[in-house]
Amino acid sequence: RFAVSVGYWKDPYIQHFVRQAKERKAPEINRGNSVCAAGYYARVHGVSYLIKAFLQKTQCNSQIVNLGAGMDTLFWRLKDENLLPRKYFEVDFPMIVARKIHNIKSKPPLSKPIMESHSGDSLLIDSHSLDSSRYSIVGADLRSSSDLEEKLRKHSLDVHLPTLLVAECVLVYMTPQQSASLLKWAASTFPVAMVINYEQVNMRDRFGQIMIENLQRRHCNLAGVELCSSLDSQRERLLGSGWDNAHAVDMMKVYSFLPQADVRRIEALEFLDEKELFEQLMQHYCICWASKDSSNL
Repeated sequence: RFAVSVGYWKDPYIQHFVRQAKERKAPEINRGNSVCAAGYYARVHGVSYLIKAFLQKTQCNSQIVNLGAGMDTLFWRLKDENLLPRKYFEVDFPMIVARKIHNIKSKPPLSKPIMESHSGDSLLIDSHSLDSSRYSIVGADLRSSSDLEEKLRKHSLDVHLPTLLVAECVLVYMTPQQSASLLKWAASTFPVAMVINYEQVNMRDRFGQIMIENLQRRHCNLAGVELCSSLDSQRERLLGSGWDNAHAVDMMKVYSFLPQADVRRIEALEFLDEKELFEQLMQHYCICWASKDSSNL
């Protein structure tokens, strides 16, 4: 929210989910990285670029499953750009889902777009799930693929539609066996699918070890960090789970790919004197994507 308030990118919906932070964040946290998220700006634009490419390729005749979505605002932003897929699903722990649904019910700027995109029978909403014709929120544990699939199917998941799964800083909190089970389920369930994974990389060097130690001091365990040792290990995880092809780039590379006129604009927003720290942080997060494509999209 702080990065949005300074002007790094536009998101009129985040204010309804996140209170304004009282303390001022360092520039490298907004443009580069905090312990938990690398390059908010590069992350938002990099992930968004892949999502929009998928939607354009499928002409929005597809569905998105946002895994561990938290307070993400992507549904509303896609609606504003007339890029909504046939159905947009979010999954998170029931406690998180309950908080999000409470915010949606109590704030018309959030509930109105859902009603505008809804058609057919009445909208279903309770404390742990919301189901409309275009948008659903499901409370589930991603470590149980069978429970996840059952709940998604109850909310009209169509396994025959091209499906995009998005996971941002999610898989790293699961054991390698749990994340492999989730990725294998997705690869075997959808004939045409893409997965986007954003998380740590290069975690075996000294800088990566310091990141891990800082998180452990906050009692935050990265159960899947062994798969974040390199870009190769990230690709191999996806290929080993049944995906046909896989790619991975670190966030410094993503940053260099972004429209440079906009990069210059955001670099002028705040003075950033820790260029070396910024580059190190960016080299320790990555975007990976893989696809399985029986229709040659």
